[in-house]
Amino acid sequence: MLVLENVSKTYPNGVNALEGFTAKIRPGEIVAVIGGSGCGKSTLLRAIAGLDHATRGAITLDGDRITAPHEKIGIIFQEPRLLPWLNVADNVGFGLNDLPRPDREQRVAAALSRVGLADKARVWPRELSGGQAQRVAIARALVPQPEVLLLDEPFSALDAFTRRDLQDHLLDLWADTRPTLILVTHDVDEAVVLADRIFVMRPRPGRLFEEIPVYLARPRDRASELFEALKRRVLTALDRSLDRSVPDHQGKSVVGEGMWW
Repeated sequence: MLVLENVSKTYPNGVNALEGFTAKIRPGEIVAVIGGSGCGKSTLLRAIAGLDHATRGAITLDGDRITAPHEKIGIIFQEPRLLPWLNVADNVGFGLNDLPRPDREQRVAAALSRVGLADKARVWPRELSGGQAQRVAIARALVPQPEVLLLDEPFSALDAFTRRDLQDHLLDLWADTRPTLILVTHDVDEAVVLADRIFVMRPRPGRLFEEIPVYLARPRDRASELFEALKRRVLTALDRSLDRSVPDHQGKSVVGEGMWW
């Protein structure tokens, strides 16, 4: 289990980016973190990844305190960040150098097949479209089979059609090994499509405003009334998060709870 206890981050310039974030995230759960600019979403993700040190509080995974990058935690950024001097297959297998070559090649081939890029194994990153490059990044992050995968707005630079396609691919890949996914996004539709819980943040300093469980079976029908109701609930929470007269920690929403099956 991933546990965040009163996690706070103040930068040397005095900016209080994150304040008192507390949550327990179950193995295999998908959590979306959503909020306006400056609410500490990326700071939170970097702290979980061990890339930034929390000023106060603690982050633990299965009882181990996270203070540096961890082998059980992977991360996908908004840009694919592929290594231009390696072909697609070598990019995907970059973190598997400790495996025997036949095992590494087998795992890489399987990962590329799952994201529909088996025929691109020997091409260079510059030859890929934006959507293809991000598929490679997803395959690269998942092929070591991390326990936790962090995603920092991985689809925001893509067109709507490609973004939706990659959301479906991500869920297919997640179903194979069920890692814990923590997704930072600005897209309410994306949060409701993917997440089991949605954390709505409020800014200055960034902190948890509301937690909304998503009681919808997968695959999710984007045209259903319940899906639209959940989207409205998240949008309402986002609006309220910017209202300084509304206190923090509004508790859990029960939207959809009575219709779970």
